[in-house]
Amino acid sequence: MRFRFVWIGKTKDKHWKALQEEYLRRLSFFAKCDLAEIRESAPHEGKEIEGKRILELLNQKSLAVVLDPKGKQLTSDELAKQVERWRDSGRQEVTFVIGGPDGVASGVVERADLRLSLSFLTFTHEMARVVLLEQLYRAFTIVKGFPYQK
Repeated sequence: MRFRFVWIGKTKDKHWKALQEEYLRRLSFFAKCDLAEIRESAPHEGKEIEGKRILELLNQKSLAVVLDPKGKQLTSDELAKQVERWRDSGRQEVTFVIGGPDGVASGVVERADLRLSLSFLTFTHEMARVVLLEQLYRAFTIVKGFPYQK
């Protein structure tokens, strides 16, 4: 199984960047991972331009999961079961998309196979990236029965 992560902008804060790299490293023990950071739009461009850039990177065969505050909220155990279903169904690739400060374009939301919310709370984009990576790592430790999740 392969996880792709597509998000707007680079992680600039060195502390969030270190956590992001750590969880990507841990997650790579369970799944192949790659990351695409899309250039942020200029103020006059807006999220539709970013949306086009995102859609260009989405593999048509990939299951697309868009992080969206209005999306489905899952517990860590539910996410683990979802990851297990993807793996057991032979899913080759799952792409996770995190939009910019204004969210994602409607075309990206329409393309999504799953809209996922990390919380009712609002996170910075850098924080959301780390939370997503950590929760995916946690999901695999739950599936494998490793002690990390306790």
